Amino acid sequence: MLTIQDLHVFHGPIEAVHGISLEVEKGKCISLLGPNGAGKTSTISAITGIARSTGLIRFEGRDLSRESVEARIAAGIAVSPEGRRIFSNLTVLENLTLGAALQKDAAEKAKDTDHWFSLFPILAERRDQSAGTLSGGEQQMLAIARALMARPKILLLDEPSLGLAPKIVRQIFDLIADLKARGMTILLVEQNATQALKLADYAYLMSSGRIVAHGTADDLGKSDKLMAELTGVA
Repeated sequence: MLTIQDLHVFHGPIEAVHGISLEVEKGKCISLLGPNGAGKTSTISAITGIARSTGLIRFEGRDLSRESVEARIAAGIAVSPEGRRIFSNLTVLENLTLGAALQKDAAEKAKDTDHWFSLFPILAERRDQSAGTLSGGEQQMLAIARALMARPKILLLDEPSLGLAPKIVRQIFDLIADLKARGMTILLVEQNATQALKLADYAYLMSSGRIVAHGTADDLGKSDKLMAELTGVA
């Protein structure tokens, strides 16, 4: 579904990602792992068109490398960004409907809203509440639900467990597992390698802007050396 070849990503004059290649198959969960500053979020930013990049970004056979952010969303790419980036002064419902900005049919938008509220009942309970008053876990759920409102073919999740308590982290990963079971194609960017590898069909390890290892989740999980690097354990 998604093919990246020789991707270089730039922030101003700084090259953050140095010629990486990866693939995401339809219906699979692919994890992009690595420490803070490895280039994971820069890769996501390039896929969505936010960051300047060179190289090939092909989605369902279509070269998106020179397409706008809006065109990539319309093609079926949606992201739940690092740090959630919800609009704290808007209600939960208002945040959710922003994810369907390209959906012009009001009835279809309402149908989607009801559908995702059924999957996220805590958000349904708080639909008229200011998003800024939600807990961290609830805000993360809102960020994911907002991305799903775009009816994506692939969901990019950037550090969904960041800053959350262990109990909430488990809830978020249970939610991601449910989305995968429903057939959603997922590119999961995570520092929590242990949890990410439980979900992933295949994984790539980034370090200093390069992919330094890749393989099935089982294979990477069995490598003591790689797991020590991923978890920061000497």
